Amino acid sequence: MNKPLSHPLVSGHPPSWASGWGQDGYGIFVEIMVDEVRQRLRWIPPGRFTMGSPENEPGRLGNEGPQHEVIFASGFWIFDTPCTQALWQVVMGNNPSRFQSPDRPVEQVSFEDVQQFLQRIDKRVPGLTLSLPSEAQWEYACRAGSSTALYSGEIKILGKHNAPALDTIAWYGGNSGREFDLENGFDISNWLEKQYSDTRAGSRRVALKQANSWGLYDMLGNVWEWCQDSWHGSYVNAPADGSVWVNESAVSRVLRGGSWFNNARNERAACRISYGPSISRSYIGFRCAQVQW
Repeated sequence: MNKPLSHPLVSGHPPSWASGWGQDGYGIFVEIMVDEVRQRLRWIPPGRFTMGSPENEPGRLGNEGPQHEVIFASGFWIFDTPCTQALWQVVMGNNPSRFQSPDRPVEQVSFEDVQQFLQRIDKRVPGLTLSLPSEAQWEYACRAGSSTALYSGEIKILGKHNAPALDTIAWYGGNSGREFDLENGFDISNWLEKQYSDTRAGSRRVALKQANSWGLYDMLGNVWEWCQDSWHGSYVNAPADGSVWVNESAVSRVLRGGSWFNNARNERAACRISYGPSISRSYIGFRCAQVQW
């Protein structure tokens, strides 16, 4: 998929909520500042993609279909990394994470916790109006024009925690113990079929692995990311415009992307799971989108 020629900053000025903007080899970005903490957002261009996975994709789960076309009439902004502990701390005044360091993803945050964060950061940065991405927005941004299991290409799963193609782009159960630098690492000594034979693991600093072609880091691995959608067990009757899909009778919410804690099959662009909105774990975080231009 080619990026459109139209520039989202047609006036040459960032939106009112941005502290600055620029352009690099990945495309256009803007930045926000909350006190001393800076967060970059990348521009995701309008376009279309096929959501879900083909039936012959290695590791495929039954809830990843049927495949269907989604068309985005407008682009949107999205954090280039998961929300960091530094940003959470400055907005919320606490740090719930197990694996604490400012440049790691905030984790042990529930869907309900994130809704509180969104309200508070919007008050700190007038006009920002952040949200969680829809599930379709998340997958579109993750794929960045690709149609393979990973945004970097196909996946070959050699064992439960062993898919070498993930090593350059994702922290997952097969490599998240590599030179782990905190004392409270999770014991993974009994995990089977690991790519590396490490014994303790956890979340890792953001942006250490290769970004996708739109400049987004950790879209696969590190922490699962909440989406705004209610959980649906398939894509039957899914919206074709990429909007948030809400079912008032459904309690659970969607998470995407896999994590440091998970096996190889969970680290694919199409993989999706659900948790209740009050659940928090050391492998669950989020990233924000900005869809009002």
